Amino acid sequence: MDFSIVIPAFREAAKIRHDVEAAAAFLVHQGLTGEVIVVDDGSPDDTSAAANAAEVPPEIERRVIRYAPNRGKGCAVRTGMNQTRGQYVMFCDVGLCVPFDNALRGLELIKGGQCEIAHGSRKLPDSVIRRPQRLYRRLLSRGFRKVVGVFMGVPAGLTDTQCGFKVYRGDVARELYGACLSDGFMFDIEILLRALRKGYRVIEFPVEWRCDWDSRLRPGRNAVDTLAELKAIKRNLKNSS
Repeated sequence: MDFSIVIPAFREAAKIRHDVEAAAAFLVHQGLTGEVIVVDDGSPDDTSAAANAAEVPPEIERRVIRYAPNRGKGCAVRTGMNQTRGQYVMFCDVGLCVPFDNALRGLELIKGGQCEIAHGSRKLPDSVIRRPQRLYRRLLSRGFRKVVGVFMGVPAGLTDTQCGFKVYRGDVARELYGACLSDGFMFDIEILLRALRKGYRVIEFPVEWRCDWDSRLRPGRNAVDTLAELKAIKRNLKNSS
């Protein structure tokens, strides 16, 4: 199998069908054999039913995994990644914030042997922002970048660790996510740090991005939880060294 697409979802009944259909259409259009895996993170609505109702061509495998109760985005992405079978894999946020064809840029970097992991970034000069974040979120994002640089040791050259559009070599993704412990939104940081410790190369690529104002992340409300999660990641990585 060429390519696996993982889509974590929580309370996304209104959007998930369109995401699944767009992912499947991308695979067919590019001539890729593949699968679309939706992980319903304990949604109280009809997210799973909507994902199953999406029209998917017969040559594309669609799987919907649901568990309860809600555990967090990190758990959802990890659950999906550990079920992938593709030679290359990716995860993307619900809402089509980044068109699926942007993944070809990351796929080209990995296939060309330049890296094992390719991160979409909204901060690169060639990125195109169709709908920006609100000002308060942009300010929080700048502060967060400084925190993860100083406190977590994330390299300054990585501009956008939290962009929900990442491509991996399949075996590398399954190795990293198989070891990941973070259930919350900070799982990206844990995966990145584990990858760097293993010597895997990470390169960013520009994306076309449109902010989804219906995001499930509420930075101001989650600040305390975010700091606690970062501390736990740092502790877990130290204990596993």
